Amino acid sequence: MKISSWLIIVCLLLTACGPKEEKKAYSGDQTVRVKNTTYKPERYKSNPRAAAHLEKLAADIPNVKAAKAVVLGPYAIVGIDVNSKLDRTRVETIKYTVAESIKHDPHGANAIVVADPDTYQRVQAMGKQIQKGNPQAVMAEFAAIIGRVMPQVPKDMLENKDSEPTKRNDKQLPEGEKQQLKKEQDDQSNQHMNAK
Repeated sequence: MKISSWLIIVCLLLTACGPKEEKKAYSGDQTVRVKNTTYKPERYKSNPRAAAHLEKLAADIPNVKAAKAVVLGPYAIVGIDVNSKLDRTRVETIKYTVAESIKHDPHGANAIVVADPDTYQRVQAMGKQIQKGNPQAVMAEFAAIIGRVMPQVPKDMLENKDSEPTKRNDKQLPEGEKQQLKKEQDDQSNQHMNAK
């Protein structure tokens, strides 16, 4: 009996002094399943809805007769058709105004605005290719236009705090257009202030 009681005591001591089993902090299946992935080069897809939206924004600017846009992935080209009798500085002012109008749009942030008649026709032809369901055919043309044109890039424009340059251009407008421009500027200014 003495031996059996000593054996029980020794067994109890050994089990009591042994390492304690830690409780698991997690429960459930421990198997981790990972989907095998490979790098796939990004293919830029055309976005006709975004292009139509940019065209509308550009066409709403005074002195823009028509606008055509092509959107491929995060990049866009907006071609504008203006009166051919306008002097170069006026055309640049119109391009700048178009760029300003689209710079806060997600698809317009990386847009290039062009007003050259030849480039405008190239953008139109690119749009027709995309409508036919062939966006890959326009990639080389898209790259050629971007490489050739010195762009007005809305994302890189600096905010001009001086209001005087905009006032100087108002003198060139007929009286009716001055009032319309003033109203649009006030509306946009109020919307901008309310958005903050």
